[in-house]
Amino acid sequence: MRRYIDRVLQPGEIIVLVTRLHAIIYLRAVLLLIIALAFLIGSAWTAGQVQLGLEIAALIFALLAAASWVRAAIRQFTTELGVTDRRVIYKAGLFARHTLEMNRSKVESVDVDQSILGRILGFGTIIVRGTGGSLEPIRLIRDPLTFRSHITAG
Repeated sequence: MRRYIDRVLQPGEIIVLVTRLHAIIYLRAVLLLIIALAFLIGSAWTAGQVQLGLEIAALIFALLAAASWVRAAIRQFTTELGVTDRRVIYKAGLFARHTLEMNRSKVESVDVDQSILGRILGFGTIIVRGTGGSLEPIRLIRDPLTFRSHITAG
């Protein structure tokens, strides 16, 4: 299956950079799984009704972790961010699709927001501001400084 960005290229347009969301979007799933494992380990040290309660809690948190992982995976694999020699392209969604495109010549500024953890792990939020409007914040993008550099370099 071809990427969205490949399908919307104009004749002669060249892709400069394609990126996706950072793997940090799986953090909630990992934390829920850790809680599930803690309940499961705790159930091994008990007996009777308490053990059953801890096992049920472990199962509930494991199911929540699985649902959170599936949601994050769908979000990561259906979000595309790209820079071509002419445009900035953003696409999100699987069935309901949200796309934004802006000519690079219309970009006034690109804001990058990174927390301390974002700087350490290499993720952040970007906001592309253009003449007459702006893109919404794109959160948890992988390597936002490189993305910004490719937008502003042209």
